Amino acid sequence: MKPLPRSFYLRPTLQVARDLLGKHIVRKVGTKLLIGKIVEVEAYCKRDPASHAFRGRTKRNDVMFWEGGHLYVYFTYGMHFCANVVTGKEGIGEAVLIRAIEPLAGIEVMTKNRFSNLQSFNYQSLINLSNGPAKFCQAFCLARYENGLDLCDSKISITDSEPIPSNLIKRSSRIGIQRGVEKKWRFFIKGNSWVSRK
Repeated sequence: MKPLPRSFYLRPTLQVARDLLGKHIVRKVGTKLLIGKIVEVEAYCKRDPASHAFRGRTKRNDVMFWEGGHLYVYFTYGMHFCANVVTGKEGIGEAVLIRAIEPLAGIEVMTKNRFSNLQSFNYQSLINLSNGPAKFCQAFCLARYENGLDLCDSKISITDSEPIPSNLIKRSSRIGIQRGVEKKWRFFIKGNSWVSRK
């Protein structure tokens, strides 16, 4: 499971966003591997009013301006973390939000991370593991400490996989924003159960 090269992330953000679909995000936790297939993403580009980088570089969004291939994790609504893949050259301030993943391995660990008091586990519980950006971060235990990690050289990486057929890749407006709603910068795999909104 070799990490994707830096060059993958240094390409145009919309291209990276689309190509992230189907890739595997991998995290090592002790002797366990957490692996998920990326099934839904959103791109946030330069001069995008919905982007954290729109008003310039700050202490909070600093990682978003790093060289592509780093993990930008931020805290939102006073209760959730969301994780983004930084794209482009250093200083640009663009990234791709990972909105949902399909769990492939380490499901027991993900379940403990998400449902500490779960009495029974069923198909709907499996879907709810990671069918949203905050759920994904909780399942993979991503928080402030992971902000700034290098996806090319750390215990968290993104690896290659079989490409998704183009007819299964769909795009739409992004979710939960008030500005830039006309931009169809959300990409997802058609028919995948873990996509957050059909």
